[in-house]
Amino acid sequence: MILSIESSCDDSSIAITEIKTKKLIYHKKISQEIEHSRYGGVVPELASRLHAEALPAILRECEPWFYELKAIAVTNEPGLGVTLIEGVAMAKALSITLDIPIIPVNHLKGHIYSLFIEKESIFPMTVLLVSGGHTQLIEVESHESIHTVATTMDDSYGESFDKVAKMMALGYPGGPIIEKLAHSGDNKRFAFTVPLWQSPLIAFSYSGLKNQVRLCVESASVDDYSDIAASFQYTATEHLIQKLKKYFKTRPPKHFAIVGGASANIYLREQVDLLLQKYNAQLHLAELRYCSDNAAMIGRVAIEQYLRGEFSAYQRIPINPRCKL
Repeated sequence: MILSIESSCDDSSIAITEIKTKKLIYHKKISQEIEHSRYGGVVPELASRLHAEALPAILRECEPWFYELKAIAVTNEPGLGVTLIEGVAMAKALSITLDIPIIPVNHLKGHIYSLFIEKESIFPMTVLLVSGGHTQLIEVESHESIHTVATTMDDSYGESFDKVAKMMALGYPGGPIIEKLAHSGDNKRFAFTVPLWQSPLIAFSYSGLKNQVRLCVESASVDDYSDIAASFQYTATEHLIQKLKKYFKTRPPKHFAIVGGASANIYLREQVDLLLQKYNAQLHLAELRYCSDNAAMIGRVAIEQYLRGEFSAYQRIPINPRCKL
């Protein structure tokens, strides 16, 4: 078995995955949403302290499997440096104590493999990764061959939802709040400009849209919030759809997936599914419980790396907060 640790942001999670069957033997996640909500976003130093409390508590439940473990997997990039180090420190300690190797895992690759928890992988596949920190269009040919086609020029899809919710003092995390509010709103009432709609670039940008919403909120009343939320969600998603259409003109997909925390947005899922029907392409989605950061997806990547002998000596495991695929 492989024990995997995830601490890249504000979710403390540990999982145990059986190598041969890919079965998830154990999985637990402790969220910090309540603690960070009073600040309207993640406070890195607070997140680090909470990981230091939560991770050992979860690990104690894993002791019965310690001597069946073949490796320790841990997220080491990208993420918040002060939170990544909590997981890496635990992985090093376990590696020394149990005399087993460490498997360093790229967090973004983990999101891709969230599609295949307890399943066989399906490649090649085009992947849209949308989260609080990332918006990327990725071509995944195989485990070893992953190419980022497009990324955000500034802010991410998920982060823009959080910021819009903060503008309206609705709480954190903002994604589910805005999605729920938008459900009862008129998405055509406020004609926000779709970012980069005239640009031939295959790229993403949300800073301008956020500013449009900010100006709208400043002159609106609370009664307008559902329409603002709906109009924002429509425009933010339409931006993704327009760029996917441009990309599909030269590279139509057969298998397409949405991953990352913001992939739980039902409106986004529906709009992408409608687009893919024109290409007879199959949409792949992770289970909702595995969309946000979790150790189960890290463990699923780790199986592939274990079978390929991709280990790191505990003394040399790097931490890279800004790494991309």
